[in-house]
Amino acid sequence: MIKRCLEVEINSILAVINDAAQAYHGVIPRVSSHDSYMDRDELSKEIRSGVQFWGYYVEENLVGVMGIQDKQDVTLIRHAYVRTSKRRSGVGTKLLEWLEERSKKPMLIGTWANAKWAIDFYKKNGYTLVSAEERGMLLEKYWTVSASQAEASVVLADSKWIRSG
Repeated sequence: MIKRCLEVEINSILAVINDAAQAYHGVIPRVSSHDSYMDRDELSKEIRSGVQFWGYYVEENLVGVMGIQDKQDVTLIRHAYVRTSKRRSGVGTKLLEWLEERSKKPMLIGTWANAKWAIDFYKKNGYTLVSAEERGMLLEKYWTVSASQAEASVVLADSKWIRSG
């Protein structure tokens, strides 16, 4: 079942994010890699900035989360994570499709350039990597990331963006 996550579920959301983000250890820049990938304050800040988290539940247990954020003329997919034990079971695809059905705007996704599994997942679901030049412009316009994080990131776009670009 997919439903909107409530802010009272913040501990469950964090548990999914931090479990799934273990895959980043040794892959992303050290400055962005901590014992806990995301803490409560950072997650609360994301929610306050307009990220709406949707969850995939199995028997009332949260096993996947994906955030969506409207930004001007696009919708951003933010913080997409599936528990390690539920990877490759279709949870991520179901969440992504759920959110795509609810957005009329072009969708963009930012992720780490070295997270090949994430890039492959989005490509399999119809997203295309944008050029390095366009990536820089998009990260500056729609995200708030440091210069070093921007350098280590990629942006993928759905077919609506490709057609409108």
